[in-house]
Amino acid sequence: MKSQSVAIVTGAGSGIGRAIAVALGRERYALVLSGRHMATLDETRSLVDQGVPVECVEGDVGDAGDVAELFGRAVRAFSRVDLLINNAGVAAPAIPLEEVTLEQWQQVVDTNLTGAFLCTQQAFRVMKSQDPAGGRIINNGSISAHTPRPNSAPYTATKHAMTGLTKSTSLDGRAFRIACGQIDIGNAATAFTEPMERGILQPSGVIAREERMDVEDVARAVVYMASLPLDANVLFMTVMANTMPYVGRG
Repeated sequence: MKSQSVAIVTGAGSGIGRAIAVALGRERYALVLSGRHMATLDETRSLVDQGVPVECVEGDVGDAGDVAELFGRAVRAFSRVDLLINNAGVAAPAIPLEEVTLEQWQQVVDTNLTGAFLCTQQAFRVMKSQDPAGGRIINNGSISAHTPRPNSAPYTATKHAMTGLTKSTSLDGRAFRIACGQIDIGNAATAFTEPMERGILQPSGVIAREERMDVEDVARAVVYMASLPLDANVLFMTVMANTMPYVGRG
C-alpha cells in the first residue's frame, strides 16, 4: 500500500497558505503547517478535514534554527517529506524607494528569499536521503516576479530572485528526483489584497480598484501541480484575476 504523502506548507496561518493547506488536506496529505503564530495555525488546523494528521510548528522561516526544527518535526512525525510549499511572504510599506529603511528591506528579504532558500536546503537534505528518494517543491512567486507595481522594490526584488531560486532548484534537483515549480499569483482575494477593493496606485498615477479572484482557485492550481508524477513538472504557472491590470500594465 502506498504510504501517505507528507506536505510542509509555510505561511499556513492565513491567506493563500491556509487555502493550500486545506486543499491538500482534502487530497489526504499529512500536513506540517508553519507560521509565526500558533493561534492562526490552530485556526487552519480546525479547517482541515477530520482524520488528516496535522502538525503545527511555530517559527520564522528566515531563522535557520527554526527551519531545521520545522523539518525535524516533520521527519519525526511522518518519517519523510514529499512536498514543500514555500509560501511565507511579507511586503514592505508601499512608499517611495528612497524612503524604504534597511530594516524594512531586510525583513522582506529574510522572509521571502532567505526563508525559501533555507526551507529548500532542508528539503533537499531530507528528500535525497529518504526512501524512496525525491519530492516536489512549489514556490509562491508573484505577478511581481515579472512586472512590478509602483513602490514595491523590496517585494519585487525578492520575487524576481525567487524565479532564479526556482530554476536553480529545478536544475540541481534533477539527479535526485526533486522537482521544483513556481506559481505566480495575481490578486487572490485574501487580507493581503484587501486594499485593491478600495483602489491602489497604478503606474499612470491614478488610484483604481482592481478585481480579485477566489483564493480557492490558487489552491486548486497548486493541488494540480503537486499531483503530477516526479517525471513531470509545471516549471512556471501564472494564475490571476482575469481582468486585473497585468497584461499591458503601465
